[in-house]
Amino acid sequence: MVLYRRDRTPGATWFFTLNLANRQSSLLTEHIGLLRSSFTHVMRLHPWRIDAIVILPEHLHAVCTLPPGDADFAVRWRLIKSGFSRGLPHGESVSTSRQGRGERGIWQRRYWEHRIRDDADFARHIDYIHHNPRKHGHVERVVDWPWSSFHRYVEAGLLPRDWAGDEDDAVSVGERVET
Repeated sequence: MVLYRRDRTPGATWFFTLNLANRQSSLLTEHIGLLRSSFTHVMRLHPWRIDAIVILPEHLHAVCTLPPGDADFAVRWRLIKSGFSRGLPHGESVSTSRQGRGERGIWQRRYWEHRIRDDADFARHIDYIHHNPRKHGHVERVVDWPWSSFHRYVEAGLLPRDWAGDEDDAVSVGERVET
């Protein structure tokens, strides 16, 4: 069994990537209300600040800050993922190993996390999140993607509506580059 080493810094800020098991799926945007409900429920039980987020059809990215003294982001993601999955009708293909554990086949088992190190790292990941729908070809302009904290940043006066991110600055943080 592989032992995953996770950083357990209490009160830290993190960048996360979570993927659906079926990368051709669009469950997250098709059931955005269910996903929001799952987030809302978990945030009542285990508060944290979502600094930025983007929901794409088959994956999501988020930058989140945990409260002081709290390092348990794993329970939050487990509850968000399970709450979303419970609300969906059954019918997805489920591997034998998942069946044996009583799991659904909605999400990839793991997720990717990166602890934000400084202000520049924070800004780079926020830009990456907001640029992501354009990067994946879902929209030509960042403002046209409805499921993004970009709109919150515009309302707060932190970004202009016509911000699209610089292609040269859209680094591949948080995603593996396929070769």
